[in-house]
Amino acid sequence: MRHKLVNYINRALLCGIALTGPIGCTEFLKEQAPSNLTPTSFYTIPDHAEAALASVYASLRFMGDGAGIFSSNWQLLEALTGTSTTETAQNSDLNNLYGLVHDGNTAHVVNYWNGLYRVIANANQVIDKVPGITPMDAAQKTKILGEARFLRASAYFTAVRLWGNVPLITKPQTAASDDFLPARAAQEDVYKVIVDDLLAAEAAGLAWMDASGRVNLAAVKTQLAKVYLTMAGFPLSKGASHYKLAADKALEVITYANANPSTINLFTTYDDVHRESTKNRVEHLFMLQYNTTVAGNPMDNFYPNFKPVTYNGPGGTGSSVPTAAFYNSYEPGDLRTKDQVGYFYTTYYTNGNGAPFSLGAPYVFKHFNRTANGTAGVAGSRQNNLNVPQIRYAETLLIYAEAQNEVGGPTQAAYDAFKRIRDRATLTTPALGTYTQASFREAVWRERWRELCYEQITWFDMVRLRKVYNEKTNGFDNFVGHINLSSNQALQEKHLLLPIPKQELLNNPNLKTQNPGYPGV
Repeated sequence: MRHKLVNYINRALLCGIALTGPIGCTEFLKEQAPSNLTPTSFYTIPDHAEAALASVYASLRFMGDGAGIFSSNWQLLEALTGTSTTETAQNSDLNNLYGLVHDGNTAHVVNYWNGLYRVIANANQVIDKVPGITPMDAAQKTKILGEARFLRASAYFTAVRLWGNVPLITKPQTAASDDFLPARAAQEDVYKVIVDDLLAAEAAGLAWMDASGRVNLAAVKTQLAKVYLTMAGFPLSKGASHYKLAADKALEVITYANANPSTINLFTTYDDVHRESTKNRVEHLFMLQYNTTVAGNPMDNFYPNFKPVTYNGPGGTGSSVPTAAFYNSYEPGDLRTKDQVGYFYTTYYTNGNGAPFSLGAPYVFKHFNRTANGTAGVAGSRQNNLNVPQIRYAETLLIYAEAQNEVGGPTQAAYDAFKRIRDRATLTTPALGTYTQASFREAVWRERWRELCYEQITWFDMVRLRKVYNEKTNGFDNFVGHINLSSNQALQEKHLLLPIPKQELLNNPNLKTQNPGYPGV
C-alpha cells in the first residue's frame, strides 16, 4: 500500500513540474483517489482485506464504551447477576439494571444492540467482499475469512442469548436491500449460522494461539464448545447430543494443552490473569485488545469509590463492587479471595504506591493493573494497557467438566479438569467416588460462578441453566423467583430476555412486538 501511495505522489510531482507536456498525467488523473474509497473500490488488494478485518476487531470495543455517568456498557451483563452492587448510584440506567426494572430505553440495552450489529455489519462486509480480491494468497484469504466468521458468530451468539429471536443479517446492507428492515429470525436459524461460522473458522488454518491477539484455533474450539453447551440447555434444550458435542470439542483443546503446556495452560498465579506481559498468552485464549495509544482499558468502574488506589487519588468510579454475600460464599482458604493475591482485594497503597490502607470492604482485583496504577513502593506507568478477557482456558476446563458429566456422570477426566481449577485455588477436592452426577453438576456450577465472575459470563449461565447460585444456601435456585441480593428483587420470567430497544421497534415495523413482559412502543 505504501509503494502505491509513493507512486501517486511521484506522479503528482511530475505533473506539477511539467505542466506543458503529457508525460503520463492523463493516467494519473484517471486513478481512483485514495480518499474517495467505496466498498466496491476498496476491496481490491490484500492490504484492504487486512484493514477491513481490523475494523471488525476494533468494533468489538463497544463493550467498553460509556453508558452515561459512572457506567460502561459491559455493566449490563454484571448488574443483572446479583453478584455486584453499586457505590455511586448516580446512573439511572445502571440503577434500573440493578433493580431489574430496565426497559427498551435503558442505555446499556440500546448500546449493546447497536454495538453487536455494528460488529455483524463490519464482518459481513469482509465475508462478502474479500473472496473477490485477486490476486491474493489463498491461505491469507481463508484465514481472514475465518477470523471474520468467528467474530460474526460471537456477536450473534451474544445477541441471540440476550434477545432470543433476532434479525439475521448475513450480507452487507444498503437502503435498497430487500432485508433493510429485517424481521426476527427463529433462534434455531441464528444458531445454525453461528455453528456454521465457527466450523468455517475452525477449518481456516488458524494457529492454536496468536500472541498478537487475533482469533486462534483454541478460541474457536472453546467458543464452539460453549455454543454446544448453551444449545444443550435452555431455551433450545437439545440435551445429551449437544453436551457430547461440547465435551468433545473442549477435550480437543485440553488434549492439545496437555501436550503443549507452555502454549496453553492455566496460569501459575492469579496475578498473571491481569498482568500486561501475559496478554494473549497461555490461559488467555481470546481478549478484547486495549492500548492507550488507541483505547485504554475500560474496567475502571471496578475501582473502589473515593478511595486512592491509583495515581489519580480518590476517584468516583466505583459503580460495580462485589456484594458481601457473594464474596463470603467462597470456601474458607480459597486463594481467589486472598487480598491482592486472587480476584479480590481489601487493602491497597495510597495513590497506588504509598502507605498501605484498608479499603473497608472487598473489591474486584481481577481487572486491576498494577503496572499502570502502581504497587508497594513502585510508581505506576499511568498507561492502562490491559486487555479484557473473553475466553480463558479455565473456562475450557469447566465446559468440559460440566458437559462430560451430563453425558455419563463424573468421569475421571471430567473430575481432573474440575480439580485443576480448585487446585490452583488451594482447595481440597473430595474424591471422585464421593460425587453423584447431581452433586458434581452443582459443584462445577459453583466453580463457574467463582472462577469466571465479573467476566460477563455469569448472566449467560443463569439463562441457559434457568438456575442461579444462592449465596446463603450454597445451592441453586430456580431462575424465576430467585432474589438478587444486590437489590433484594426477584427475577421474573421476562428477565430471561432483554427488551428490544424502543427505537428499533419504532424504526422497523417488521420486528413486530416487544419481548414478553416489557412495555411496547
